[in-house]
Amino acid sequence: MALVDLLAGSPAWLLGVSGLLGLLVGSFLNVVIHRLPLMMQHQWRQQCLAFLEQTDEATGREAALSLSRPRSRCPHCGHAISALENIPVASYLWLRGKCAGCGAAISPRYPLVEIATALLSMAVVWHFGFSWQSAGGLLLTWALIALTLIDVDHQLLPDDITLPLLWAGLGINLFAVFAPLADAVIGAMAGYLSLWAIYWLFKLTTGKEGMGYGDFKLLAALGAWLGWQALPLVILLSSAVGAVIGLGLILLRGRDRQIPIPFGPYLAIAGWIAFLWGRDLTDAYLRFANIG
Repeated sequence: MALVDLLAGSPAWLLGVSGLLGLLVGSFLNVVIHRLPLMMQHQWRQQCLAFLEQTDEATGREAALSLSRPRSRCPHCGHAISALENIPVASYLWLRGKCAGCGAAISPRYPLVEIATALLSMAVVWHFGFSWQSAGGLLLTWALIALTLIDVDHQLLPDDITLPLLWAGLGINLFAVFAPLADAVIGAMAGYLSLWAIYWLFKLTTGKEGMGYGDFKLLAALGAWLGWQALPLVILLSSAVGAVIGLGLILLRGRDRQIPIPFGPYLAIAGWIAFLWGRDLTDAYLRFANIG
């Protein structure tokens, strides 16, 4: 209780603890981002082999892979990462970005994910204070970080994250934490159906698939958390974010215009912005347009 009272009464302590928690969660998210797609690929391969009534020794060797096992190892030399080598950010700096076993470079994305998770977690807590809104906001933020990077790497939004996130949004809004339950239910339905309709309209018009079903589920989850009123803003923001980032990739990296760019990260970024500042942005627009 003393710690709870301290966090409730001291913004500095609250921010510090949320930042530390964000670093630890960010380290775990690195594992989720790397391993969850591999686990899904293994499961799909097993299902295909079972359908074909075949077996594969490789699938048996991979069966032990989970989010907790085996221990993290260097992909170059197999060096097992010790606890001291797995301290968020600090270990990367201490090792100078290299494996302690073979000296191979460690991707800077790992500490960047940890730092980003810490900063975004602090932003949520700063916005909502010591409240249930902060607890829910942290859960949403962490899920969106994982979904964003998995989609960037694999153009995949796993049901293992999007569907629990949707149900969590409906569950937390049973108590109208972010939106009345009716608005959350309508938001989940409208979020899914709106992108589903756009998907089929685009496919019937062009013969191509403009997005995946994971995008429908992600927008449904955002609707469940924020309510249906936030969906137009989320879609507009995601389009703006996508245009800026897509143009930047083309100009800076010469990205082939024919290479598909996942839409999930733009939805996630837009949803997070709308989650924290959606009402402020809407009010500012209405004032600018002299409406209301």
